[in-house]
Amino acid sequence: MNNYLKIQYPQYWLDVLQLTKKSFEEEAKMAMAAKLFEMKRISSGMAAKLIEVPRVTFLLSLQRFNVPMIDLDEDELLMDIQNA
Repeated sequence: MNNYLKIQYPQYWLDVLQLTKKSFEEEAKMAMAAKLFEMKRISSGMAAKLIEVPRVTFLLSLQRFNVPMIDLDEDELLMDIQNA
């Protein structure tokens, strides 16, 4: 069973942002997925499923929201390299 999130927004936002209803809602979903990923609440795979795109497409879209694809500190990066 899937759950749904319904968000109300004024119609004039579409005019101000110069977006269609569909493109605004897709951008809002991407923004939510990017923020949840940035907060390390969901994985990139989960975020990709949320917005219904391939994982690589999600990862490549993160730069639009100033979210890094990889957010590792120096120790994590060194450990990752050693385990590669």
